[in-house]
Formats: sequence, structure tokens, C-alpha cells
Amino acid sequence: MVFALLQIVGFAAVAVYFGYWRAGHRRRNNESWETLLGQLRADWSARDLSDSFLWAEGLNATADDAWQRMEGPRGLWVMFQNARVMLQMADFVARNHPDVDRLLLETLRSDAMQIRICVLMGLAQYGFNQASEGVRINAYRAASMYAAMAARLTALLQNHAGEVLPDFVAAM
Repeated sequence: MVFALLQIVGFAAVAVYFGYWRAGHRRRNNESWETLLGQLRADWSARDLSDSFLWAEGLNATADDAWQRMEGPRGLWVMFQNARVMLQMADFVARNHPDVDRLLLETLRSDAMQIRICVLMGLAQYGFNQASEGVRINAYRAASMYAAMAARLTALLQNHAGEVLPDFVAAM
């Protein structure tokens, strides 16, 4: 009797979870460009960490410099959140422009996942070690991937959705 009740409760929990997951997936697919732009955290920017900025300024950033410029764990968390939003933006462009390069989309997806994993590792290390060398190196790696992902997404938007590019660049 108890085993049958546990099976029913387990099945109901799984069904509710999948219903919730499907509703969230449908909601994300129906989001407008303006909604996606509104989700970007514009209070922090990785512009100072991009290779083009550093090259133009004649700078050579180390892991310590990157940690200072990204404002420590705050910048890591913003990168974590913005990577998800930039991935949704790439999916938005793919849905509305079927001629998008699939390899570029897969690269953006891979970048987003790598950034999120790198950030989570950095934050976990930060929780235990308070900005040790390993944390700074993970943060530097995440920041480089983030800047490269933003550049790839900008190129994608420039080629397939030029009308929304100025809004994206301003939000970043």
C-alpha cells in the first residue's frame, strides 16, 4: 500500500516538473527581443576585458588585473546570468532567421555552457579560498570566453539581424 502511494506521488512529481519545464520552455520561445535585452545585466560590462580593448589600450591583462576589473564575484555572477541571456538571444535569431550558420550557434551554446561552468567553479573556489590564484585564473578564463562570446553574438546579429544590433551593443 505504501509502495503504491510512493509510486503515485513520484509519478505526480515528475509530471508536474515536466509540465513546469515545458511551460518555461514555451515562455522562453515566445519572448520578444526587448524582453531579452531587458534581462541583460547592464550594470557591469566585460568590455574592459576584451582582447580588442586591451590591444587598443596597449595593455596586457593578467589574472589579477581581470579580477580587479570584473569586481570579483559580482562580475562572475553577472557573466553567469548574461551568458544564459546571450544564448537565448542566439536562439531568438535562429528562430527568426533560418539561414543562420548552425556551427556558429553550436559554438555560442558551447561557450555559454563553458562560461557558466567556469563561473560556478570560480565562485565555489572563492567561497572556500577567498580569491586565490585558482579563482583568479578561472575568472580570467570565464571573462575571456565571455568577451569572445559577446563578439561572436555581435557578428551573428550583424549578419542576420542588423536592425537589433545597436540595442544589443548599447546593452552590453
